[in-house]
Amino acid sequence: PRVREDLGFIPLVTPTSQIVGTQAVLNVLTGERYKTIAKETAGILKGEYGHTPVPVNAALQIRVLEGGAPVTCRPADLLKPELAELEADVRRQAQEKGITLAGNAIDDVLTVALFPQIGLKFLENRHNPAAF
Repeated sequence: PRVREDLGFIPLVTPTSQIVGTQAVLNVLTGERYKTIAKETAGILKGEYGHTPVPVNAALQIRVLEGGAPVTCRPADLLKPELAELEADVRRQAQEKGITLAGNAIDDVLTVALFPQIGLKFLENRHNPAAF
């Protein structure tokens, strides 16, 4: 209950329930509360998971912010757009490897985005049944 209180009484649903549980275990294992702060716990204190129902423990927040400011907007708004860059990269690689992209290239771009390690290999061999 103390960790959850320190983290602003966040709802105990995945992934926050695991974050609270992990931090509680760390507190017990180290013998001191917050001697070690998990990266995800720090993320909650920084506001990276959005607003908490009540304010987080101010002393802990100051400790993890290290002079920085907490996230006060929708966290996803801080991400830079990546789709246009990925599309250009997929088109470039396809041209270099002689891969014909689908009529609606966004489908192939999303395939590479979702499966970065095998997406391009799939596109390269999609018309070759022997490859699968």
